[in-house]
Amino acid sequence: MISKIERIVAFRYLRPKKKEGFLKIISIFSFTGIALGVAVLIIVMSVMNGFRSELIEKILGFNPHIIVKPYENEINKDKLEEIDFLDDLISRTVFTHSGQAVLINRENTTGILVRSYFDDSIDEIELIKNGIIDGDLESFEQNTVSIGKELAISLNLVAGDKITLMSTSNLQTPFGNLPLQEKFKISSIFSTGLAEFDQNVIFMPFDDANSLFELTELDINLEIFLIDPSNANKLKDDVQKIFQDHYVYTWADQNKSFFGALKVERNVMFIILTLIIIVAAFNIVSGLTILVKNKTKEIAILRTLGVTKNSIAKIFFIIGFTIGSCATMTGVTIGILFSYYIEEIRVLITTLFNIRLFPEEVYFLSQMPSEINLNYIIIISLFSLLITFLATIIPSLSAAKLDPVKALKYE
Repeated sequence: MISKIERIVAFRYLRPKKKEGFLKIISIFSFTGIALGVAVLIIVMSVMNGFRSELIEKILGFNPHIIVKPYENEINKDKLEEIDFLDDLISRTVFTHSGQAVLINRENTTGILVRSYFDDSIDEIELIKNGIIDGDLESFEQNTVSIGKELAISLNLVAGDKITLMSTSNLQTPFGNLPLQEKFKISSIFSTGLAEFDQNVIFMPFDDANSLFELTELDINLEIFLIDPSNANKLKDDVQKIFQDHYVYTWADQNKSFFGALKVERNVMFIILTLIIIVAAFNIVSGLTILVKNKTKEIAILRTLGVTKNSIAKIFFIIGFTIGSCATMTGVTIGILFSYYIEEIRVLITTLFNIRLFPEEVYFLSQMPSEINLNYIIIISLFSLLITFLATIIPSLSAAKLDPVKALKYE
């Protein structure tokens, strides 16, 4: 327990005298360093968590959760009945095809990924259905395509324009083999919010893809969408047992290296930014050490008046821990507020200084994401308080060990 006299003396020492200006500066540096360290750590972790969550949400809204791909035998549609036991977990299953092609428009050419669906299954992709910004999916029919916003902007295209697609399949002619080419009308333009997809992916009806790519049954994949995508890895083995002679992989398998890199980067950033708090905590050690030196006579007087060594240690511990805990709370407040309004702050900075922060083509997303995670905030706060606690121990014990007789004798 902390006694009244310990609190009074501690909070008196927290207000340095005018002649102790240097000590005041060190205390301010300690407070500011810890507060900024905690705030920056919360902001960075919130942005990285938001970035990961946003990417996962976009990827899962755009890509299948489990993919069955044939390599020797075509997919037997009768086997779909064998996954009836997963009905409570599966949202839908569709047969699709994906292939590389070249889009030709006037003098512009660009490589794109063509995805095709049976029976207007594109309507079931919420990310596309809710992201139409020009045209509509009702006119998504034979000889039409739906393209992404970034691709439309880069090639100056709008709904109703016509483009030419050239596939990797060849057409035999008297003059040799020529790549297959077909003209298509743009029925709609979509925006997923994920620049990488909006720039490189287009959709077309399956019959058109069949003609353009000269598909075989081995080119048709089965895409399985789950109610809860996090179950993908658990269900992968069950699906593999049914489709034993096919490749079966999940959305996590497709993006394993990418999300692994994100996780490593997040952990490294946590360690690096924690050093800011540790360096700031050393200022507490310096400040308390100087304070003990300046208060040697007063400590000796307190000891002669009957104040115990433990009380002296508590007084200096209260001083250091008060600075650290107040700085931590300030940092948490700043970090949460900054993380919550980070997109507004980004827009403001971009407008005021005319600079591009968080460009879409680099970070894939159109807005700066942020996800405030309570667990991370608690961990960061506790870690900051632990560092502060450790930083106050040595100078507090040093003050307690001070010999009052020697201190008064040499004063």
